[in-house]
Amino acid sequence: QVQLVESGGGLVQAGGSLRLSCAASGRIDSGNAMGWFRQAPGKEREFVAAITWKVGHTTYGDSVKGRFTISRDSAQNMVYLEMDSLKPEDTAVYLCARADYWISAASLRPPLLYKDWGQGTQVTVSS
Repeated sequence: QVQLVESGGGLVQAGGSLRLSCAASGRIDSGNAMGWFRQAPGKEREFVAAITWKVGHTTYGDSVKGRFTISRDSAQNMVYLEMDSLKPEDTAVYLCARADYWISAASLRPPLLYKDWGQGTQVTVSS
C-alpha cells in the first residue's frame, strides 16, 4: 500500500492558478499510474487527469483539457497538478490516487481502477 498526501489547495479567484502536489510514501512501480480526481458536494467523483509512472503518458478529462497539466517527479515520488484559467465549476475536493496497472489512456478514467487514495485538498474558485 502507498500513502498519498495532497497539498496546495486553497481559495482563488476565477481565472487564477493553483498547483496541487501529491506526496507518495512507499514504492511506486514502473507499471503504475497516478491520477487526480475531484468531487464536489452532491456529485460523483470525476476524473481529472492521469499519468503513467514510467513513461509519463498523460490523459485528461474533457472539462479540464487545455487548462490543467499533470506531471510527476519519479525521483521524489511526487505528482503535481498545475491548474490554470480556473473556473467556479472547478470547485471541489481534489484527490490523488494510484493505480496498480493500466491498459490504455481510456482505462485510467474509472475511479475503480485506483487502489490507493489520499484524503484530498479543497480547491475553491470564486467568481
